[in-house]
Amino acid sequence: MRNIYFYLIIAFFVADFVWEQILSYLDRTRMSPLMPKELEGIYDPAEYAKQQTYQNENDRFDLISGGFSFAVGMAFLWYGWAGWIDTFLRRYTSSHILLLLGFFGVLIFVAWLIQIPFDCYDTFVIEQKYGFNKTTPRTFVTDKLKTLALTFVLTGILLTIVFVVYEYTGKRFWLLAWAGVSVVSLIIAFFYSEWIVPLFNKQTPLEEGELRSAIEAFAEKASFPLHNIYIIDGSKRSTKSNAYFTGFGKKKRIVLFDTLIDDLSTEEIVAVLAHEVGHYKMKHIFYMIPIPLASTAFMLWALSVFLDNPALARALGGTVPSFHLGMAAFSLLYSPLSDLLDLAVNYLSRKHEYQADTFAAGYGLGDALIESLKKISSKSLVNLTPHPIVVFCDYSHPTLLQRIHHIQKT
Repeated sequence: MRNIYFYLIIAFFVADFVWEQILSYLDRTRMSPLMPKELEGIYDPAEYAKQQTYQNENDRFDLISGGFSFAVGMAFLWYGWAGWIDTFLRRYTSSHILLLLGFFGVLIFVAWLIQIPFDCYDTFVIEQKYGFNKTTPRTFVTDKLKTLALTFVLTGILLTIVFVVYEYTGKRFWLLAWAGVSVVSLIIAFFYSEWIVPLFNKQTPLEEGELRSAIEAFAEKASFPLHNIYIIDGSKRSTKSNAYFTGFGKKKRIVLFDTLIDDLSTEEIVAVLAHEVGHYKMKHIFYMIPIPLASTAFMLWALSVFLDNPALARALGGTVPSFHLGMAAFSLLYSPLSDLLDLAVNYLSRKHEYQADTFAAGYGLGDALIESLKKISSKSLVNLTPHPIVVFCDYSHPTLLQRIHHIQKT
């Protein structure tokens, strides 16, 4: 039944797609066959031409893949396929929890299946063409299957927690459900490197030598108790480089991609590590934790207000009011607020990146950090001149040029 909630969902869905196309168009307006003066020394003319071609190809691909997903999503909403899935599952079970898990399981599987051809083309055609891809077909398939299984398990656990609490407490469920979801989320974050990463990558401790000695010397100078330095085999999938900090307390560790070690000098790697240490020393990790927790609390509270409304189920084509149809409809209605929260999180993240850069520069590593950022960006063919509105809306990190100017001022 097409009610006010149905038309709101359609409006939000269309608006989100149109906005993404506007952002993509704005980015394209910044492209030029002539290299801007500010990029001289970062890209040579041949690399810049390659970057522009790479960006153009990715833009076209994103338009096709995004357009296809939009068309499927519109058909799903317009023809009430969610209601059809609900009716189909009710032929085989009357258990509310099995209906919940089965419904979202079908949605996850269909979305996964639709995305596979696009991911395959992106990996084995575009990324291969520009020399980035190192993924074998075997690794690609196993990665996809592991990701699907992991998504089933984690989503199933979180949905079960929310539903069971709802069944026993009714509208007041949101507070207890929030506590349960928060505990599971924090456990996953705490043990991410030990439980999740090994499913996809091999992590080995950094061997004794010049690099480890330089890292340990910096850690001692910065009063940072670092014992866990790991190398991850990122080269089994891509030539692109990265490094990150993960874990809390005794579980904290620095993880360096093996490609990063191949591409950068010892001082440049130490500078990248100093940036990551800066995040920890400035407690950025702890500042960011309350935001998703507060967001989840508000979302669950709002869900508790709307969940019993049978019009939500009818908006998705359902004939019987249910927890899973109500949750699915609510998630679509909540998406604009979620997008606004993403804006705030991205703004805070960019601010933290500047602060971590300042921390590294404070130890005399500013020039080395700039050189490392240049090498990583140029090798990955990063777009160095995105539109400011795109940066504001989508970027969790400042652009390379913004970071260089900030470090130089520091």
